[in-house]
Amino acid sequence: MISREERKVNVIAALNKARSMELHAVHQYMNQHYNLDDKDYGELAMNMKLIAIDEMRHCEMFAERIKELGGEPTSELASAVVKGQAVKDIFSADTEAEDETIYVYNNLRKECVENGDILTAKLFETIIEEEQAHMNYFDNVSGHIETLGDTYLSKIAGTSASTGGPTKGFVLNGGTN
Repeated sequence: MISREERKVNVIAALNKARSMELHAVHQYMNQHYNLDDKDYGELAMNMKLIAIDEMRHCEMFAERIKELGGEPTSELASAVVKGQAVKDIFSADTEAEDETIYVYNNLRKECVENGDILTAKLFETIIEEEQAHMNYFDNVSGHIETLGDTYLSKIAGTSASTGGPTKGFVLNGGTN
């Protein structure tokens, strides 16, 4: 049987692997958000930004758990950001990325259970549910693009990219917590 410390190290490694995947997703989706907005696909850009914000929240959730366990959250991206994607390619690529994420997170969840950390396993379950919602959205848009092509994209061209009022960040919150 492995020691408690070794089990904790295994869970921290699983969390950091997931965090690096989330960091990549944030950068990838924000890059896509900017490109979609520049091409005047506001509705698609808006939803991409909101999904990126979800991924930022996931990064923070993983980091908080890593810190609780005495580890150091990674700042490394799991892979390089793909830039300059054609609009028609973005959503099928993101569907595949989310599918892979769900698969990996399910395995990392199992690893947490095997190491006796049910709290971290539950964290993975919560995030997997959100990743599934992202994948369903990307798959739906990809299917519309595949089926309807430019007709679908022309319907969205010129839509608003607004996500409502300004999102609160550090500066907008007066620089205090």
